[in-house]
Amino acid sequence: MTERIQEFLRNRRSEGRDVEPCLVVDLEVVRDNYQSFSRALPDSRVFYAVKANPAPEVLSLLASMGSCFDCASVAEIEMALAAGASPERVSYGNTIKKERDIARAFVLGIRLFAADCTAEVEKIARAAPGAKVFCRILYDCAGAEWPLSRKFGCDPEMAVDVLDLAKRLGLEPYGISFHVGSQQRKVKAWDRALAMASTVFRDCAERGINLSMVNMGGGFPTKYLKDVPRSCSTGGRSSARCASTSATRSRKPSSSRAAAWSAMRASSRPKSF
Repeated sequence: MTERIQEFLRNRRSEGRDVEPCLVVDLEVVRDNYQSFSRALPDSRVFYAVKANPAPEVLSLLASMGSCFDCASVAEIEMALAAGASPERVSYGNTIKKERDIARAFVLGIRLFAADCTAEVEKIARAAPGAKVFCRILYDCAGAEWPLSRKFGCDPEMAVDVLDLAKRLGLEPYGISFHVGSQQRKVKAWDRALAMASTVFRDCAERGINLSMVNMGGGFPTKYLKDVPRSCSTGGRSSARCASTSATRSRKPSSSRAAAWSAMRASSRPKSF
């Protein structure tokens, strides 16, 4: 707890306003965490997951600092835009969307959409023609305190077909995403996931599809009750202070995992501060 928060609570108590539970966020901590993660991945774009804390004060601060935003609904997209983010800094990262919500996002200027099956690609093609699509692949999430392996994503082999369909329907196959599970303490989890992404890149290239991005999802641990590593080495290239974040990288990967990672431009998404 920071001194600023302690002072706020003391004043609240002395003024007789401490009558019900409240949530207090020190925006300087938000600022410091964002800057730390951005410095750790200098070739990245950082995407904040709006669902973590959609308070207008948090979103406005991050928007003013240049953060991008990962949104799971139209309401979150509208909040990010209202906070000052431009549409190109917003990703519609939910892999299961109503077609009318895709259409609304497209009207709002959003051009980056997630998918994990052909049916979702077909909806995006109808409601957001020409948009960029990235495909989420399954990962077993071993080592994470909160696995997400049964929630979203498809097999890497299926991802190639999903992105191939996107190209045939006039969309732009843009990249791959994965999630190693929340509170992931095993650094090598990202190595394995990046190796899987590299395979999809190569298989897509054989079909004439040149992908541009790898979204590293979330999972970087933050301290709740247990200590966590002070930094996370990601893909043998970047070191990040752990602040529950996620990242995305681009360009054509080479054959080895480390080279595949270093050949990609990154774009990272903090999940919570």
